[in-house]
Amino acid sequence: MAPGNLVDFGDLATAPGAQSVDHWYFLAGVDAWLPKRHGALVVVGDSITDGRGSTTNANDRWPDQLLARLQKGGGPLANIAVINEAAGGNRVLYDGLGPNALGRIDRDVLSGPAGARYALVYEGVNDIGTCSTDPEAQRSMADRLIAAFDQIATRLHRAGIPAFGATITPFCGDPSVQPYSNPVREAQRQRVNEWIRSSGRFDAVVDFDAAVRDPRNASQLNPEFDSGDHLHLNPAGYKVMAEAVDLTLFTKFADGVQRML
Repeated sequence: MAPGNLVDFGDLATAPGAQSVDHWYFLAGVDAWLPKRHGALVVVGDSITDGRGSTTNANDRWPDQLLARLQKGGGPLANIAVINEAAGGNRVLYDGLGPNALGRIDRDVLSGPAGARYALVYEGVNDIGTCSTDPEAQRSMADRLIAAFDQIATRLHRAGIPAFGATITPFCGDPSVQPYSNPVREAQRQRVNEWIRSSGRFDAVVDFDAAVRDPRNASQLNPEFDSGDHLHLNPAGYKVMAEAVDLTLFTKFADGVQRML
């Protein structure tokens, strides 16, 4: 942070009065001029997208590493920004740490960034994890979660924005470390993921689950990617997530979508 007009500074750290603080601030918006060929992928997510388990000040969250891949790709890919609209603890169905994802689609995607051309939805772990382990409660929650994803896709399609759905990553392990861990919850995670993969409601599926799960136990993260709490990933895991996004999607859907509602 530094006071004054610093538009000509290539490195703010060299500006008079510059200060650094390990904290994230919320911006209502930033106005800038860009050619029409530029656009953005908006990611709606929770703490795994927010970057818990990543390295402070290293920008190695999975959206950061995806942006690096896009920039390295050059050409039209280098014109795509990645807007991280994640909130730790966020849920799809209920408010909590921030407004629910179903409700904030309008604010954060449809009426948010003017250059939003793609949307990726990676949510649901906190809906499953905070819901009672009663089988009926879990089944009802998953029914409503699927209906919410269906509605999100419809609303994005109405605006011509391609909707990419991401599968929910594992969270089972030692329950004294990860309270979400439970076989009833795991069953519903698998059920919701199967819907994401097979329903056809999303224009493309990013299978984060397949990318980071333990090949010997699909209910758990690969130990190489586990930050230690069996839920959030480390930078190596976030790198694998970034690599799971097919970059050809941004060319395939460069002109948006026209889908029957």
